[in-house]
Amino acid sequence: MIVDVILPCLDEVAALPWVLGRMPAGFRPIVVDNGSSDGSAELARSLGATVVVEPRRGFGAACHAGLTAATAEVVCFCDCDASLDPEQLPRVANPVARGVADLVLGGRRPAVPGAWPLHARLANRELVRRLRRRTGVRLGDLGPMRAGTRTGLLTLGLRDRRSGYPLEMVVAAADRGWRISEVPVDYLPRAGRSKVTGTVRGTLQAIRDMSEVLAR
Repeated sequence: MIVDVILPCLDEVAALPWVLGRMPAGFRPIVVDNGSSDGSAELARSLGATVVVEPRRGFGAACHAGLTAATAEVVCFCDCDASLDPEQLPRVANPVARGVADLVLGGRRPAVPGAWPLHARLANRELVRRLRRRTGVRLGDLGPMRAGTRTGLLTLGLRDRRSGYPLEMVVAAADRGWRISEVPVDYLPRAGRSKVTGTVRGTLQAIRDMSEVLAR
């Protein structure tokens, strides 16, 4: 099985060696550089990753650029900050590859105290509740480690290019009647400085972006 792994990247030079060094056999990393100024793109290339440059800032912009660059039929998404262990990617990819699920999310389980800040955990819980009310899909987490088919994901016509992209993916998949499931994955303290959910400001922006998705 060949799987392309999309890794949105903004100044992750501290995490890249660990992340890329833990890719399972057959999982090909696509690092999407989203405006790094710390040499992340150059380091990723030197470590053997395919690098895609996406100048438009935004988590969704980076994810979608990676999706359009992928060539494998099964694709995964994974954060590039060492908060998620790439060795666990087969957990989310295998159900898709076997044809028993259309979209699989990794439900985060903190591996150590403090790995998941309280404000981010509470915001996630509320968004999951609203998602369930909107779609009927029962998830415990809107986890960023996830898998689907490249062809299927492209047909969803995702429009959000900011923090609402992961939620829009689930909403659109649910509206299409996709089989959506969840498997547990470890959640670790990230390497380097957090840009989004590790900060209150970033979490609030993510909530606004996702609320706009639900409103649409």
